[in-house]
Amino acid sequence: MNHPAKSFNKTHWIAFAVTGFILLFVLPPVLSVFQLNLLGKFLTYAIVAVGLDMIWGYAGMLSLGQGLFFGLGAYCFGMYLNLEAAGERLPNFMSLYGVFELPWFWEPFRSPVIALFLAVALPMVLAGVLGYMLFRSRIQGVYFAIVTQALTAIVALLLVGQQQAINGTNGITEMKTIFGFTIGDNSTQTGLYIATVIVLGLVYIFCRMTIKSRFGRLMIAIRDDEQRLRFIGYNPALIKAIVFALSAGIAGLAGVLFVPQVGIISPKQLDILASIEIVIWVAVGGRATLIGAIVGALLVNTGKSTISTANPDLWQLIMGALFVGVVLLFPKGLVGTLQSLYTRLSSRIRRTPLNHPGTAVAAADLEIDTAR
Repeated sequence: MNHPAKSFNKTHWIAFAVTGFILLFVLPPVLSVFQLNLLGKFLTYAIVAVGLDMIWGYAGMLSLGQGLFFGLGAYCFGMYLNLEAAGERLPNFMSLYGVFELPWFWEPFRSPVIALFLAVALPMVLAGVLGYMLFRSRIQGVYFAIVTQALTAIVALLLVGQQQAINGTNGITEMKTIFGFTIGDNSTQTGLYIATVIVLGLVYIFCRMTIKSRFGRLMIAIRDDEQRLRFIGYNPALIKAIVFALSAGIAGLAGVLFVPQVGIISPKQLDILASIEIVIWVAVGGRATLIGAIVGALLVNTGKSTISTANPDLWQLIMGALFVGVVLLFPKGLVGTLQSLYTRLSSRIRRTPLNHPGTAVAAADLEIDTAR
């Protein structure tokens, strides 16, 4: 009989393949462009949630700064899209504030390659350096969460005050083309959606392989007993800094895919509330499952969109009540609860033949025959 863990692993990959097929080939012809664009936006949120689940669920570090890294990636790519739309001219918002020469830090973003690189590299460098300084000082738990939250608030306030450089509260808009293709075209939106699905799949596979590797076992060891890991010669500060940087890079990559599908990036997308929402997605879906982060992001945002449309005055109260109910009834999250049920059922099925009355009678007859 197959071991339940191996059976679940096989079932898991089959479900992964089927879901990917549905997302790539079934939904695009069925959904309208608006619905496809909305789903693509939700899938970018799922990418961020997978990165948070890796650092929170498996390494035990609750980061309240993932919205910051997501926003940095979106700003980097949004600046490129803004320059591509402007052509040889300056972005329109600059002339409103009396700026007649492109600021020096905008120049690298004329290149799409550099913009893509910086969208991932800047969040990784910021998270890696900050994380190593914090972890080397043995800062962890709620203190680490507070520091990341404070950093997010500081950067959001700084961006709001930069009207001349990045249009302040209004954010970066006027994104008309991407790599020469018109963003508003249906084919471009479909292409962005497909790219988002592929990137989500690759990120999921990367995180799963990382967790299953030796490095992943070290992450889990840090979560379960960091002091013990330090005693046997490992450097937990370095390991945690690497994990933090990886999750930040994943968030930045999600920001790259988010901004052309939404058409705007502003400080609102990287404030404290945005980071807390990411934590909610993972908590609802289930920590330390990866797939739960995706499910949570899709369910919460779909519910948010549906309920806010039907009940614009009460949707926040309804969403809050639903979240509290899910956390109280399913403390392991939806996917975590289903996994626990699957494990219990598999164990009962394996034990049933041993406890079957016919088996007990046969065993008693065998003992009598042996005694004779």
